[in-house]
Amino acid sequence: APSPEPAVSASANVTPAAPALDALRDCTGLLANSFQAGPLLHEFLQLMREILGVNRAAIFLRRDSHFPPEPGADPPALGTGLAPAMEAACTFGIPQQLLNHFTLSFRGGIAGHLQRDTRILRRDSPEALASSDIQREFELLGTQIALPIFDREGLLGIMLLDQRLTGEPFAHADLSLVFHLLEELGHAIRNTRLHDALTGQHAVMNHTLDQLGSAVIVIAPDLNILQANEAARRLFLRGSSPERALTFTDLPQALGSKVFETLRTGQGPEPTRGKLPGTGDALFRMVIRPFQPKGRTQPEAALLLIDDITEADRAQLMEIEAANLRLVRRMAEQLAHEIGNSLVPISTSQQLLIDGKDDPATRKEISGIMGDSIRRVGRLARQMQFLARDGLRRLEPVPLAQLIEEAFQEAHTQNPRGSARLQYNSGGQPLNVTADRASLRHALAEVLLNALQANTADQPVEVISEQETQADGSRWVHIEVRDAGGGFDSESAKHATEPFYSTRTVGLGLGLTVTRKILELHHGRLEVCRATPGIPSTVRISLPEVAE
Repeated sequence: APSPEPAVSASANVTPAAPALDALRDCTGLLANSFQAGPLLHEFLQLMREILGVNRAAIFLRRDSHFPPEPGADPPALGTGLAPAMEAACTFGIPQQLLNHFTLSFRGGIAGHLQRDTRILRRDSPEALASSDIQREFELLGTQIALPIFDREGLLGIMLLDQRLTGEPFAHADLSLVFHLLEELGHAIRNTRLHDALTGQHAVMNHTLDQLGSAVIVIAPDLNILQANEAARRLFLRGSSPERALTFTDLPQALGSKVFETLRTGQGPEPTRGKLPGTGDALFRMVIRPFQPKGRTQPEAALLLIDDITEADRAQLMEIEAANLRLVRRMAEQLAHEIGNSLVPISTSQQLLIDGKDDPATRKEISGIMGDSIRRVGRLARQMQFLARDGLRRLEPVPLAQLIEEAFQEAHTQNPRGSARLQYNSGGQPLNVTADRASLRHALAEVLLNALQANTADQPVEVISEQETQADGSRWVHIEVRDAGGGFDSESAKHATEPFYSTRTVGLGLGLTVTRKILELHHGRLEVCRATPGIPSTVRISLPEVAE
């Protein structure tokens, strides 16, 4: 009969790698909870109990105000950087009823001592024996040793241990090793709290974005959607299930092309207005901006903002229409008043003509009165015509000196004073401008008429012109019209070009309004200078020498 095989002992199946594999398995259990402080502490403390052979063990932690509290826990007092005490975070072998009403205060006891002296504290050490608070806390918890837990900023927590189950004392080397392990645990706890804070901030940001009426979408360089708020999902995922995530292909092709170009070049396009497919007559404003950190050549992401401006646009149009109606109403009132004032002399002259038709002096006086009224109505009609135009009829090169002379004669016709004189100084430069001759002549005439009305009988209207070449090579002609009147105060200079603004009792107050409109059509500018003591009243006109 064959001889029986020798029995193999259980110890023979244990390989040299088994202890290391067991330790690695324990570490893996800790890694699985690396982002959850509660399970991490539970797993760590359970391993400490098994390795050290103790029954009672507890970890107390400080709670910082800038970290969120653990689920179900009350937050620290407002206005404090640190919680006033440490609370139990994980325990074994200690009654929960005690822990519900027990904390380690920084004002004294174990926590207060370890805050000052950062070494391991034994219950039978001279420092502990000298403090009744420390002895009472050790006794209530049924523990013998307190080990501080540090993070990078200070004391984060305390681990308390009972004696070994076998009654053997802890070796100094063992406690020193546990102290350094607790330091790594402190770093891990701080990291989990930072992670929780970041997660909480992200949740708050998501909630905030979901409350916005604007669609907010963040797109990564690989065209994955990093963030899309509720408004964006409603806009592009109509009819889809709530669980479906927004993808880049859900964006309209034209919009997606602009996002892709922004991610490729790092340059966002100008904000645009338009409609989107499937939204009917709704009008949207779309803005695309790259996220490009300093020192990077390519953006990390692109931000797409879409605002529904349908109602705002409609309200703006209604406000414009209302403003136009108010302007028309005011214009009608002013026109009726001005035309009425012009008709009164004509009506009176008609009656005088009937009564004194054979008197040459009466006929001459009546002719002058009727002529003034006709000129007044004629000027009003021309002002209305120029205000109604949206463009220039015919552009041509015009000698500036000749144009100013013609404008002065037109102004003099409206204010026929025999002593009116024009003093023109061009600095010897024969300047020309490209302009609509009739409209620009009328614009200059309105300014010159203001100067004539402001001057006394013996003073001329001074006109100075000069040419300027700017840094970009463009050439401009500047015309200054000066008079000897009181000038414009700050309030008058501010409102002088507004429709129907006038400091006189006659006229509509449209002269400078018409001038500004004509100059803007010529791509020019009108500046009404505020009165300065010792300086003549000045109105400045700027025109491009060559029309754009």
